[in-house]
Amino acid sequence: MKNADDFLEKLSPNEKVNYDRILQKVVADWTANQERPKILLHSCCAPCSTYSLEYLVQYADVTILFANSNIHPKSEYQRRELVQKEFVEEFNRRTGSNVGFIASPYQPNDYMRMVGLHQLQYEPEGGARCTACFQMRLDIVAKEAVERGFDYFGTALTISPHKNSQQVNEVGLDVQKIYTVNFLPADFKKNNGYARSVQMCDEYDIYRQCYCGCVFAAKQQGIDLKAIDAEAKEFLVKKQLINKLVQD
Repeated sequence: MKNADDFLEKLSPNEKVNYDRILQKVVADWTANQERPKILLHSCCAPCSTYSLEYLVQYADVTILFANSNIHPKSEYQRRELVQKEFVEEFNRRTGSNVGFIASPYQPNDYMRMVGLHQLQYEPEGGARCTACFQMRLDIVAKEAVERGFDYFGTALTISPHKNSQQVNEVGLDVQKIYTVNFLPADFKKNNGYARSVQMCDEYDIYRQCYCGCVFAAKQQGIDLKAIDAEAKEFLVKKQLINKLVQD
C-alpha cells in the first residue's frame, strides 16, 4: 500500500504541503488497486472523530485509539473516553459500520514527566509543548498499529481549526520513520470537515469540551478546572445510574 512519502517526494522543497490533497491521492490509490486498508486512528475526543470516521469508513476498516494522557483532570479524561466509546457504538448502530474502539491506559505522570524534562510548561498553546504532546501520543498509536497488524496509523486532530495541520502531519511523518507502519496524512477540517463535525455533534448529542485537555493550556485560557472536575464527576455518576437502570 502507498506510503505518503511516495507523493510527498514529488513536491518541490519549498512548497507548502496540502495534506488533504495527499490523503485524496492515497485514497485514490486504494480504490484503483481495490484495497481496503486497516487504519488505527488516534482521537482525542468524540467531536474530532465524527467526520473523520464518516469519511474514512467509506474506504477502510477503522479502529479508534483513545490515547490522551495529557488530559487533566482524571474525571475529564474519563468523561471524554466514555463519550468517545459511546459515539463509536452509536455511529456503528446508525451506519452499519464496524468501527473498533481501544482505550490506552491513563498515565498522566508520563505526560507531566515529559513536559518537565524539556521545560515545556510555559510554552504557549500550539508551540513546542504541543509538538511534544503530538509526538508522545502518535508514538503510542504507531506502536499499537504495528503490534496489532494495521496498515496505517493516523490522527483525527487535524479536524480542529485550533490545531496546525502542518505541525501534526510533520510529527506523524517523523514517527513513521521509527516504525514499520505507514502514517496516514490528513487535514480533516478541509472540504467542510469541521462544519460537518459540528453538525454531527448536534445529530449525536455529543459533549464538546471547552479546552484541549492539558492543565497548562487550561490555565492559560482561564479554565476553571474545579468546575470542570465537578461537572465531569456529575456526568459520570449520571451515566452510571442510567446504565444501572437499563441493566435492571
